[in-house]
Amino acid sequence: MLNTSDILETIRMIQDECLDIRTITMGISLLDCCSDDMNAVCDKVYEKITRKAEKLVATGEQIETEYGIPIINKRISITPAAMLCAAAKGGDPVQLARTLQRAAETTGVNFIGGFSALVHKGFSAGDEALIRAIPQALAETTNLCASVNIGSTKAGINMDAVRMMGDVVMEAAKLTQDKNFMGPAKLVVLCNAPEDNPFMAGAFHGVGEPDCEVHVGVSGPGVVRAAIEKYPDASIDKLADIIKRTAFKITRMGQLVGTRASKMLDVPFGIVDLSLAPTPAVGDSVAHILEGMGLSVCGMHGTTAALAMLNDAVKKGGVMASSSVGGLSGAFIPVSEDAGMIDAAVSGVLTLEKLEAMTAVCSVGLDMIVIPGDTPVSTISAIIADEAAIGMVNNKTTAVRVIPAIGKKEGDMLDFGGLFGSGPVMPIRRESADKFIARGGRIPAPMHSVKN
Repeated sequence: MLNTSDILETIRMIQDECLDIRTITMGISLLDCCSDDMNAVCDKVYEKITRKAEKLVATGEQIETEYGIPIINKRISITPAAMLCAAAKGGDPVQLARTLQRAAETTGVNFIGGFSALVHKGFSAGDEALIRAIPQALAETTNLCASVNIGSTKAGINMDAVRMMGDVVMEAAKLTQDKNFMGPAKLVVLCNAPEDNPFMAGAFHGVGEPDCEVHVGVSGPGVVRAAIEKYPDASIDKLADIIKRTAFKITRMGQLVGTRASKMLDVPFGIVDLSLAPTPAVGDSVAHILEGMGLSVCGMHGTTAALAMLNDAVKKGGVMASSSVGGLSGAFIPVSEDAGMIDAAVSGVLTLEKLEAMTAVCSVGLDMIVIPGDTPVSTISAIIADEAAIGMVNNKTTAVRVIPAIGKKEGDMLDFGGLFGSGPVMPIRRESADKFIARGGRIPAPMHSVKN
């Protein structure tokens, strides 16, 4: 039972500390939309999405009114689209992308995720066609997000897919140069991708999920920052307890919203993903949490240790608050979407190498990082391979979302606008990885994968 102090505390978190429900995401299985004719596939896909998600946006808006809790995005995730392309032999994946865009416009959602392929152990029918279609699909749509899973702890890393994704990321940048390079901003390359992630761009509806369900993604970096700043002299273990208690409260709000949405939409409730997903807004920064712990600037020595504690405490608090915690859950460190990360990168303290070290202990990986437009595609592939190796060996999800800013050089700024924010063009190593990437093949799974 909530008491008056609990209610007032939640109101303060929303008004002053940027607490929000970042997304309500409806996962929809499209396996029953398969056909050997792409026209039939598209007709079935459009009908099912618009039928299942007809009331998704209105439901989110009603919950916002009922509880006074901001719900920033309403989203849809679908069965990896490569599976539909496999059935529609010879069909154009871009045609399917256009259909998904039309469904997004009809339902009014912010994004549809799932223009995806899972190729961690190799390519099956439909995978290569979809992957090669990603740049054009993202160039012709505004609400579609794409992802490719190129590795896992059990399978190793598909280096042929890694090599291909370097080309795909660069081509997506070229085709959306007149749109602030939004193509690669909506494309993520994953290792150990979760099947129930409500956050874009990596969301897709896994084959192990039910026909339709609803997930909730909660975000509250500002709330955590405000909590730890009340205890400037607390020990690290005391701070961990403070963060756990704060994460517990935030997750309970997500559980409340998810349960209510499930009932209103008459679909099962999937998971709450408690992820400290920052925005460019003042006070809504993961970097500022780390600095609130005592670091003068994010990226200096000690940053990885502070982030490890933060990520673990958030997960522990979330798990205690709900039996349905899933997705990614923890702390995100996107550069362009985090005001503190942007400042640290501009100052030169936060480097690509330091970010890579931080991804070993955070929830995702190298996220929303702008790199020079003349970066070789083999270097992009090498960045993806490095990050996938961290995920594979540590049995965690890692991801890469880099934006080659064609025509821009190190130190320039790229402004995306909205939740995507802005980011400095970060320096990269100029030595070559061409020969390594050109080898192809597969990096074998680590020894500790041999267990069941």
